[in-house]
Amino acid sequence: MAHIFSLLTFSLLILTTAVSGYIPGAGEFSDDSLIRQVVDEDANSLDLSQSHHHFSLFKKRFGKSYATQEEHDYRFEIFKANLRQAKVNQALDPSAVHGVTRFSDLSESEFRSQFLGVKNGLKYPSHANKAPILPTDDLPLDFDWRKLGAVTPPKDQGGCGSCWSFSTTGAMEGAHFIATGKLESLSEQQLLDCDRECDPEGEPDDCDLGCQGGLMNNAFEYLLKAGGLMREEDYPYTARNGRCKFDKSKIAAKVANFSVVPVDEGQIAANLVKNGPLAVGINARYMSSYRGGVSCPLTCSADLEHGVLLVGFGSSGYSDMRKEEKPYWIIKNSWGEYWGENGYYRLCRGYDLCGVNTLVSTVAAAPATSQ
Repeated sequence: MAHIFSLLTFSLLILTTAVSGYIPGAGEFSDDSLIRQVVDEDANSLDLSQSHHHFSLFKKRFGKSYATQEEHDYRFEIFKANLRQAKVNQALDPSAVHGVTRFSDLSESEFRSQFLGVKNGLKYPSHANKAPILPTDDLPLDFDWRKLGAVTPPKDQGGCGSCWSFSTTGAMEGAHFIATGKLESLSEQQLLDCDRECDPEGEPDDCDLGCQGGLMNNAFEYLLKAGGLMREEDYPYTARNGRCKFDKSKIAAKVANFSVVPVDEGQIAANLVKNGPLAVGINARYMSSYRGGVSCPLTCSADLEHGVLLVGFGSSGYSDMRKEEKPYWIIKNSWGEYWGENGYYRLCRGYDLCGVNTLVSTVAAAPATSQ
């Protein structure tokens, strides 16, 4: 870890230098060369005319409009602050690409409430079943469940704090594929509307509450009790809480069992290969401005706040900007295919970064008869 701290010192030094300019980015803006990646390391300086120009491009790209001039001006000020934050993120995460994203006009509190959806922080549940220790000697160098057909296309949770439900359905979709050979897109909305399971070791309000947050292990408990999950097409997503319309006759996937993987990246990789995509908690500190590359932040808290899906790993990858080889995890997010790398996030592997190793669940599915 010593080299990480030395890199941190170097990055903090370059933050004090003024190196103006933008360069072409990647990811969601690769089709628009006018929207540039933010790499000006001087986080305190900003060309106002450039900011207006980029804000105009941002509004056009994402179809943004504001009801009043006051709201427009307020969002522009937030946009400028997020540009400055993206510069800081770029310096502290140099092997990734950071810049303008769909979240660039949201305040930090808005982003957290709408797209992270965990009120009290995810935590390791001591009462959960523990996954057995698996051998790690013969693991492949690269592995990707997407290539094996176990992963549905990226979904979009919208402005609803329902990340936990997408992490849950993603793990169930993979487990159901392994059990039956059939990939089904399963219903997050069923979890939002019907799951009110609570963590028995948590605070009184540590319950699954739809758009107000939840926990993947709670959701697996609910599915064991309810009998399973319906298909997305039978219970479509609305990005808001609604009345429970669960129809047991239309169950498409059933949970056989689930367990928590040991806090060890070797065991995580072994369980991923053997059991399918894993439900994972993560710190999303660098994700709001992420656009591509292998994210290997020099500092990242292990305070978990976001539920995602671990679908694979690679032995070496890099950003287009810096050819630094990094082993990485492949993470499916729930912010749509126009975020990150077509909906995916690559996080440095082998450093226990951003808490990725601290709340990992594997689930097994049983074949379900649908009607």
